[in-house]
Amino acid sequence: MNIQQKKQIIKLQLFIGLMALILLSLLIMVSSVVASPVTTQEPQEPTQELDYGQAIFGLAIGAGIAMGLAGVGAALALGTASSAAIGAIAERPEVFGRTIIFIAFIEGIGVFGFVIAFMLYLAIGQIIAP
Repeated sequence: MNIQQKKQIIKLQLFIGLMALILLSLLIMVSSVVASPVTTQEPQEPTQELDYGQAIFGLAIGAGIAMGLAGVGAALALGTASSAAIGAIAERPEVFGRTIIFIAFIEGIGVFGFVIAFMLYLAIGQIIAP
């Protein structure tokens, strides 16, 4: 596979990922509009229990997106950077320490996604059991 074909494959992957994000955001917007029709009812009294279904749904979707996109991004970056690091180490073994630092930074992306997803998960717990 030559460089031109690799570039075309990367462009296709980015396009598919972007279309998936757009479709997902449209689905979330449509579901929020359908799930909460505009009504002309009286405001609820403070003693009544409120329905937090949409908030929980949004937090759960956000946690999944944060974890999924961070994982996919870290995996793609690790694949590229690791192969380049192995090639560099094969030619010059003294660059081992620097390449490990770069790999660790890339792995941090996945960890940050997990932290954000966990924080959103904890927010769901606070809504369910106040």
